[in-house]
Amino acid sequence: MEKITIILAGPRGKMGMEALKLIKETEHFELAAAIDRKNGGKLISNIEGLPALDAPIYEDVEQCFREIKADVLLDLTTPEIGRKHTEAALRHGIRPVVGTTGFNEEELEDLAKTAEEKGVGVIIAPNFAVGAVLMMKFAQMAAKYFPDVEIIEQHHDQKLDAPSGTAIKTAELISKSRKEKQQGHPNEKETLQGARGANMNGMRIHSVRLPGLVAHQEVLFGGNGQILTLRHDSLHRSSFMSGVKLAIETVMNIDILVYGLENIIE
Repeated sequence: MEKITIILAGPRGKMGMEALKLIKETEHFELAAAIDRKNGGKLISNIEGLPALDAPIYEDVEQCFREIKADVLLDLTTPEIGRKHTEAALRHGIRPVVGTTGFNEEELEDLAKTAEEKGVGVIIAPNFAVGAVLMMKFAQMAAKYFPDVEIIEQHHDQKLDAPSGTAIKTAELISKSRKEKQQGHPNEKETLQGARGANMNGMRIHSVRLPGLVAHQEVLFGGNGQILTLRHDSLHRSSFMSGVKLAIETVMNIDILVYGLENIIE
């Protein structure tokens, strides 16, 4: 397979460190550079705890994209930084693969328009775990028969956005199979604001943030005399790497924006 050169944004994060291992271990991947908020001018191999990869680190994203020729930007940073990096990558003709969530509908539309104009592929994945993507697809199937549904997502306490991108994407997919309806008693009243969670098309989404968690989600469907539960647990960030690898390989062969890994798995 032809070599794919990658710029990684967020190399010192937990996801970034797993991605460095993936790049090092994948024969047709090559790390061209990294973008970090500090350590500019150093090499990845200079940073304690990171693999022995002699790729330069940049703090200035524009400088990095000007000086480094690369095929793909793999961004595993934060929602706000990830948006800026994605826009900059597109300006430089670099294909973004983005694992940060928090893009709103308007931002996704703008990015999709830019990607189409430039003929540069983009993949934004709320979740890179293949099992989580299957859970979303199964939930969409189940909603046709179980329109009463609530989503409980659980993540580590350093996550910045709530609900998670996975929960929102799950609700969006469910909405394609389920007519919008308000759930629960029509006279239901929260005696403590927020007790029933966020409301999306009549579905309730609940976010849990605790140390010790990684990424977990339950989709609960209720029917007459029965409950159907779909659950996925990412116990380690290595669970995301097969999806990252697939996204990097796939983005080389598309010229549009794809939102969600479910659109590229068979």
